[in-house]
Amino acid sequence: MASSDAQGQRVAVIGGGLVGALNACFLAKRNFQVDVYEAREDIRVAEFTRGRSINLALSYRGRQALKAIGLEDQVVSKGVPMRARMIHSLSGKKSAIPYGNKSQYILSISREKLNKDLLTAVESYPNAKVHFGHKLWKCRPEEGVVTVLGPDQVPRDVTCDLIVGCDGAYSTVRAHLMKKPRFDYSQQYIPHGYMELTIPPKNGEYAMEPNFLHIWPRNAFMMIALPNMDKSFTCTLFMPFEEFEKLLTSDDVLDFFQRNFPDAIPLMGEQALMRDFFLLPAQPMISVKCSPFHLKSHCVLMGDAAHAIVPFFGQGMNAGFEDCLVFDELMDKFNNNLSMCLPEFSRFRIPDDHAISDLSMYNYIEVAFTRIRYHEAVQRWHWQKKVINKGLFGLGSLIAIGSAYLLVQHMPPRPLGFLRRLPWTGTTGYWNRSIGDFWQVPWSH
Repeated sequence: MASSDAQGQRVAVIGGGLVGALNACFLAKRNFQVDVYEAREDIRVAEFTRGRSINLALSYRGRQALKAIGLEDQVVSKGVPMRARMIHSLSGKKSAIPYGNKSQYILSISREKLNKDLLTAVESYPNAKVHFGHKLWKCRPEEGVVTVLGPDQVPRDVTCDLIVGCDGAYSTVRAHLMKKPRFDYSQQYIPHGYMELTIPPKNGEYAMEPNFLHIWPRNAFMMIALPNMDKSFTCTLFMPFEEFEKLLTSDDVLDFFQRNFPDAIPLMGEQALMRDFFLLPAQPMISVKCSPFHLKSHCVLMGDAAHAIVPFFGQGMNAGFEDCLVFDELMDKFNNNLSMCLPEFSRFRIPDDHAISDLSMYNYIEVAFTRIRYHEAVQRWHWQKKVINKGLFGLGSLIAIGSAYLLVQHMPPRPLGFLRRLPWTGTTGYWNRSIGDFWQVPWSH
């Protein structure tokens, strides 16, 4: 809902990624004058230097946020529905496990394309502008001033009524807030890293069944593959860094895949696999918590800047999108009064964001590749459902968990001493896709 109260008020959104661009759309709809400062060049005209397309899984909560700004149908039309998981055993046997009934699925979407759509949406508002190649240098929230460095590297002060930090897990805005009294902060890296690989089309078609989340579970590591609109698959290999560090040559890589993912080699191609593996190093995964998310009426953090989470519950992007939606709802409630909205956003949102962070970390620690007894898995699943129903995640976000314990039968046996018996995590863990595909909530049409 737009409001004349916002006219003339300026908002500086730091970061033009997914959450920053989405937030800018919400704020522009309210008649704020919105300036987005993005350190990268415009990805719609510049080549991605990272070299690979990252896929995301869109859940109900993320979809609701896009719907609120009129982008839901556009984004959904560019995704590939995944109606089941396809488990690849070491022997090459494949087993399908549906998410639910035939009308239920999760959506594989391109992060790059989604970001481009959101940036274009921002620029469709006459009261919004995206400044590419502009990096935040200094932040003085209580004075309503940010200092940015443009392409000419000349510092420029910008005055604003609100600073919105959407600049990711290594947020510069958050770093400035950490200097303030009573601002709590913690971070934790996990031992595993991830690497993106590719399965190209075969004779112009998908090389595997397209409407599945493909999963290769292998004890301490795993690989998954998501379908793309261009008939390729984006693969992600999760593995401890110490294992990545053992693979020093092309022969090491090929031998590793022959032992662990033999059916993936002909799909990727030997030469392409050995080339792509060394294109970029394995990337780290970090969990970040902070509190509060705001500073008076001057500054607020959202997305990874406020709560970066490890990817083992599949709600990173979707939680960030929900931040934007909740903030917009609070702006409705308080008629764009920032001095009332920002404290309430912290009060209301921190418990949920810290909860999903904890659940994601618990899922990582549990590691799921254990010999936990099936009835215990079901008991823990019921416990999680009870927690969800009490309000940690509204909207019934664990529909998919019901069949999760079935995957244990596809895992090689592990020594009993490897069991981890946290009181509430169940058979969760590495099946869940770095950006949430395994644990994502299906929706019905």
